[in-house]
Amino acid sequence: MATRTKLWSASFIAACVTNFFYQFGRYFLVPIIALYLIDTWNANKTEVGTVLASFSVSTMLIRPFCGYLADSIDRRRLYLSSLLAFAVIFVGYPLAGGIISFTVLQVAHGLALGVLAVSANTLVIDITPSERRGEGLGMYGIMNNVAMAIGPMTAIWIHERWTYTTVFLLAGASAFAALISGSFVKNNRKKDLSVSSTQKVKNNNLLSLDRFILLKGLPAGVNMLLLAIPYGMITSYIALYSEQLGLGRGTGTYFLCMGIGIIFSRFVGGKWVDRGRLIGVCSFGSWGAAASILLLSMTGFTIDNQFVRHLLFDFSALLTGWGYGLIFPAMNTLFVNLARHDQRGTASATYMTTWDAGIGIGMLAGGMMADRTTFSYVFLVGAICCFLSNAHWHLYTISHYKKNRIEQ
Repeated sequence: MATRTKLWSASFIAACVTNFFYQFGRYFLVPIIALYLIDTWNANKTEVGTVLASFSVSTMLIRPFCGYLADSIDRRRLYLSSLLAFAVIFVGYPLAGGIISFTVLQVAHGLALGVLAVSANTLVIDITPSERRGEGLGMYGIMNNVAMAIGPMTAIWIHERWTYTTVFLLAGASAFAALISGSFVKNNRKKDLSVSSTQKVKNNNLLSLDRFILLKGLPAGVNMLLLAIPYGMITSYIALYSEQLGLGRGTGTYFLCMGIGIIFSRFVGGKWVDRGRLIGVCSFGSWGAAASILLLSMTGFTIDNQFVRHLLFDFSALLTGWGYGLIFPAMNTLFVNLARHDQRGTASATYMTTWDAGIGIGMLAGGMMADRTTFSYVFLVGAICCFLSNAHWHLYTISHYKKNRIEQ
């Protein structure tokens, strides 16, 4: 009987640990920044949305160039350099003297994260056996989800007892821990010999758009963008929505439930992908995400009983986690399956760029809409984006993927 290819190598374990630490530092600030801007500088929701969107916009703009760099130079060196930059920037937040300087730090942090996430994701693809790629990406992503589950909750708990400066410094400490663990990740990338000389010549053309964007991934990118819009709204404004619903600022339970939903879905989603059910996993996850955002919106419209409202609020978080937890590794694998081996960095960058674009739109549009209406309507718009994504997926993306996928 054939033995299964080893997944849990020392480098893969180190990559997972590093992913947890730097994502923990990132998610530590997710529920805090909006509160910090309002409490410290009396920012309105549009200003909050602008600051938050600056992070995602800078990340989005740098992503395509990161894909090119990850395909062209030493990925491990790029990975460690971006980890260092990501960690150092945390130290600047307590020193920011106003909204403008804080925004500059957010832009710098977005650039660092853009490089880090692409180089990390591409390294993981390199060190993961192709026949277990869906499972590997799912397990790697679980570290992100554990960080998301406990990071915001811990940050809220610390914020209620200590200061914002303490929160920023602890987030930075987690990022520096990621730098240490990241040094143990080794790249066993092997040059792919199946790429034709014609393709190599094309890749060496600096004006080739496909060096920066995986053109065959753009239809799926539309799906990612639309699904990311409500996700950006959630991560930025769920604390304010919770307060608007009379549930207080304690959003730790929401993120815990969301993280639990993602973790459970990751245990099954990646394995389903490796068994050839990628399209089904994407479809199931997308519909789950759409239903969850609609339920989150309806919680504010129709429920007056605070106990029931809290239950539905947290149940929507579980369902959101389940839906997006299925989407992430499946769509990541889909982009990789559309790319040649020498385009893995570009595939990862395109996957993340479209996601970041949607996150930025959700942050900015969510803040602008919330200044004029309630968050219930904001999340209703997010739910509509999910349903539009599902329509595009079934009408076009599935057939495009079947036609253009490459056997890895």
